[in-house]
Order: sequence, then structure tokens, then C-alpha cells
Amino acid sequence: MTLDEAIVTLYPAPHSYTGDDCAEISCHGSRYILDSVVRQLISHGARLARPGEFTQRAFLNGKMDLSQAEAVADLIASTNRASQQMAMSQLKGHFSSELSLLRDQLLHLTSLLELELDFSDHEELEFADRGKLLSLAEEIDRRITTLAQSFETGQALKQGIPIAIVGRTNVGKSTLLNRLLKDERAIVSDIHGTTRDAIEDTVDIQGVTFRIIDTAGIRQTTDTIEQIGIQKTYDAIAKARIILWLFDEQPNDAEIADIVRRAEGKELIPVHNKSDLAPSDCESIAGRTVISISAKHELTLDSLEQRVYQAAGVPDIHEGDIIVTNARHYEALLRAHDALTRVIDGLTAQLPTDLIAEDLRLTLDALADITGGAITPQETLNNIFSHFCVGK
Repeated sequence: MTLDEAIVTLYPAPHSYTGDDCAEISCHGSRYILDSVVRQLISHGARLARPGEFTQRAFLNGKMDLSQAEAVADLIASTNRASQQMAMSQLKGHFSSELSLLRDQLLHLTSLLELELDFSDHEELEFADRGKLLSLAEEIDRRITTLAQSFETGQALKQGIPIAIVGRTNVGKSTLLNRLLKDERAIVSDIHGTTRDAIEDTVDIQGVTFRIIDTAGIRQTTDTIEQIGIQKTYDAIAKARIILWLFDEQPNDAEIADIVRRAEGKELIPVHNKSDLAPSDCESIAGRTVISISAKHELTLDSLEQRVYQAAGVPDIHEGDIIVTNARHYEALLRAHDALTRVIDGLTAQLPTDLIAEDLRLTLDALADITGGAITPQETLNNIFSHFCVGK
């Protein structure tokens, strides 16, 4: 196949994804034909794009900011509905718009304080009302804190919400793992202590990824290897967000107290397994509703999946919702919060203007790191002189 047998669509700058002059070639999709087209292009001086080069060019040409460019990578890597929606929200610029609003408000504060510094010879001049500055700084800090706090949820939705399946030996933990994964991932045996190590895999429940960990059964044992496996069970409980506690008969008070203590601060779901053999004689344990299932015969597993989804507390993600998923963004927000906290403390303690202005500048720099847009001297000048004609 030759290029004259393909359809070529031209996208003149700046009306293309990258902002450069671009051409899109449409042809038959076999591997041989595609390779032939690429070889012909290379023979005429073209080269293969480097990984991420098209999005890098889009960023450099001002088609998107840095956070939006990173959202492209998140969108490509998304594995479930929730991570796809978060990436799309960021790609559409909702996070950037929020940061831009905060940035403009902070720039206004900084400009007023720097204007006072320019007239430092006239100590009686005060362009910025300290009370209003304090209120605005506290309002901005609350928003930055909210954004930073969303990172835990964002990471869980992006990486998968961790679930640990725990319980005594031979209560059906491995069987439940296999049924949830719809795959024979773990060895199932009537022999107690078969599972010696943690087995982990992911499953999608209602568009959200969960990382399920099958653990060694908890019991008293002198077997050194099994003891190591049981310790890994306790480690899995500590790291999990949701605990599925399986039992096939009524647990005693000591078991209940131990699992409730270890699961403190987490979502604990008591699950009575093998309900087809022995119906549960209790509806709740430690104030938590018991779910009865039969993992072997896949009875009421849909109810368990629904309970797991509810326990995850996954927010409904709508157009415009902002959930931070990037560790770099989170770190920058923490730096902005620390600097703004010093601003608030400085205003409260009536510290010198130059110290407060420096911390405001650090806050601006931290937020600018997220979008890749540094604050220019021209912007500061524009803000300063714009106040000269207020009200005229």
C-alpha cells in the first residue's frame, strides 16, 4: 500500500492536539499496512515520536497545563470507571481552574503587600486590610486542605481499595477469593493451614477496583512457617481499608474482641460462610450486621459485593468534581498549606509585611508547581498598578 491510497487529514497550527501543524493518516488497519506506511514516512525524513512527545508538545505550546498533561497519562492507565472519571475531570481543566482561582486570590494578597513594601518609607500607608487578608487566607487554606485530604480517596480509587479476607483456618477464605475473582487463584483444601502466605489480586466491583488479599488462617500453632503466615495476616489487616471476617460457626468472645481491636478505624464486615450447611444464629456481631453466604455455591455473593462497595465509601464522581490522585500534586498542596499557615500565623501575630509576603510567595510557587505555570514579574506588576484606578 502507498500513501496515495490513504486518506490524509490536515490540522494546521494551532488547531491540533499539539498546537503544531499535524497530519492524520487513515488507512487499512493490518499490521503490515501500518508498518509499510511508517517505513515510507521514515524514508522521507520523519521519525518515530518519543514516549509522551505529542502531549509534551501540547504542554509546551500552551494547549494544556502540566496537571492536564499528567491527566492524559492517568487516562491511558485507567483501569476502572472511577479512575477514568477522575482523569477526565482533571483533563478537562477542573483542577486547573480551581488552582487558577486560588492563585489569583493569593496574587491579589501578594501584590497589596508588595505595594506596601515599595512605599516602606511611608509607614502610615497600608494598602491591605489585615483583617480581610486574614479571612481570605483562612478561606484559601481551607480549600487547599480539602483538596489535599481528597488524595487518600484518589489514591485508593486509582490503585485499588485494599480488602483483607481473614478468619480461622478452613472457613472458606480461599474459596471466597476465587469466587470474587471468578478464577481459581488460590489453592482450596480441607486441610487446615493450607494458605501459608498472603495471596493478592484485583477485582472490579461496580466500576471500582478492589485489591483483595487472602490470608493465612488465624489459629494457635507451633509450625514456624504457619506462624510467619499468620503474622502476615495481621500485617494485611493493618494495611487494609476493609476487613472481611469469615467464620462458619459462632465466634467466641475472645475472637470477637481480638478482631474488633485489630480492625479499629477500618470497615469490618462479619461474614458467615457455609450458610447452606448451618444457618447463622446471629444477625449482628459487635454492632455490625452479619452477611450470610455460601462461597462454595456462590449464594448471596452479590449482597456481599454490594456491602463491600458501600463500605468503601466511594463518592459519586460528577462533572467538575476534583479528587487529587497525583502524589506530586499532593506534596505541592502540603507545601502550600504549610506556607499559608505561616501567613495566617504572621497576620495574627502582626509580623512585618516582608515576612508575610515571602510566605505568600512560597504558597504561590507551590501551587504553580502543579500546573507548571510560574508567577511572572509582569503579573505582579499588573496586579499592583491595577489598584491605582479602583473606583474610577
